[in-house]
Amino acid sequence: MKPIIIVSAIKEEIKDFLAYFKEVKIEKNGNFITYHTNYYSTPLILSTSGVGKVSAAMTTQYLINKFEPEIILFTGIAGALNSTYEIGNIIIANTCIQYDIDASELGFSPGTIPYTDYKTFSSDHKLLDLAKKIKTKNAIHFGKILTGDQFISHKKRINYQHLFDYFKGDAIEMEGAALAHVCTHNNLPFLVIRTISDKADETAPKDFNIFLKKASQNNFEFIQELLKLICN
Repeated sequence: MKPIIIVSAIKEEIKDFLAYFKEVKIEKNGNFITYHTNYYSTPLILSTSGVGKVSAAMTTQYLINKFEPEIILFTGIAGALNSTYEIGNIIIANTCIQYDIDASELGFSPGTIPYTDYKTFSSDHKLLDLAKKIKTKNAIHFGKILTGDQFISHKKRINYQHLFDYFKGDAIEMEGAALAHVCTHNNLPFLVIRTISDKADETAPKDFNIFLKKASQNNFEFIQELLKLICN
């Protein structure tokens, strides 16, 4: 049976998973570390990618090559761009875009990876349908997640107005679209699940650290429910 893989950027974002499962086998392959367990009869692998697009892409391709998963779920936290989102809300990516790719001077629209058809990466529709069945105590949104190698706060917003005006993003983070790019290139179903830890404003660095633990717990509870639906 092919495994389900759950990836996060940092270990703090999967601590609840590692604490929940009583039998976890650790496998090391160079700098790659994976945690192996079972969700009932389904093999489950957890891994951390490290922060940023390169780390996310590199780890995702390694996991696909090594373990040939059925699906990949990416979990973690994000900053809100949508003003209706509150800290603690969950956002499921309908689509992901790498906002910091811009070859518009060569005639490519911002976000487009030059000389490819890649721009907007869409989550697997079957996984999205399952996610829409889940009810939690936290508000759940389905929207557009923007990915780039910057942590955005209010003091930088004047430089990033295009995130609102052009890309019309709902949340922002540093790994999701890179993972989505790799999964799409490998024809592998994926879903990006984030909890809002901050509002990408002047308090974002403080809020990120304060709400990291709680946000990770929210994702854990949501993914538990999602796994029940996937494995039944």
